[in-house]
Amino acid sequence: MMVRALSADFLKIRGKGIWLLALIAPIGLIAMQALNFGLRYDYLMKVYAADPWGGLIENILMFVPIAIILGITLVCSLVANVENQLSSWKQLLALPITRTAVFSAKFVMVLLVLCVSCILLSVGTPVLGFALGMDMQNIPYGDLIRLGLVPLMGAVPLLALQLWLSLTTKNQGIAVSFGVTASVVSLFALKFPDWMPLKWPLMAYIGPGQTKVISAGLLLGAVITLAGLIHFNRRDVN
Repeated sequence: MMVRALSADFLKIRGKGIWLLALIAPIGLIAMQALNFGLRYDYLMKVYAADPWGGLIENILMFVPIAIILGITLVCSLVANVENQLSSWKQLLALPITRTAVFSAKFVMVLLVLCVSCILLSVGTPVLGFALGMDMQNIPYGDLIRLGLVPLMGAVPLLALQLWLSLTTKNQGIAVSFGVTASVVSLFALKFPDWMPLKWPLMAYIGPGQTKVISAGLLLGAVITLAGLIHFNRRDVN
């Protein structure tokens, strides 16, 4: 049942700009670092002479958490708006499909869209490295894969909370304001205590305790998703 709902959701988001957003985000991050390294090439190559690839990944990583949180915010809001703009919640929930399937399908769809965006970042980073003249025989494939996917795992609680807000609040300004605020605050994540979820996308990559952080992110994300699902199942739809 959820597979049918997921297929229908993917059809609904065609032409809504969600896939374009998933494409623009990694391209924007890579373009920003292309400009950064292009303007300060000699200086940065000297600073990162011992590990140019590590330096490139480090500079991109600084902006990955804010990009992921903003991406979560916008994708969740756009997904909710598909139903809100058409006032189709009542018709959707009147179909022979459970609310659990509807909620779960939207969660999976948002997660898949974000995964595609993160994979594009992992693929685009070595392209930038090649353009900058870095040694292609020393590409840190493991770090590139982690750069794209590991911060997203740490951000699952934020994804679950943002989707919950977006699907249960008709005024998307509330959900978007919350997400934008969280993304801006995440710029100062290194100063937060380790238990704060806003720090987890960064900690999932740089540590300490990356495995524990990822596990905590997935576990808390599951708890928040369950809470959102229970609320979604019980709420009245206008």
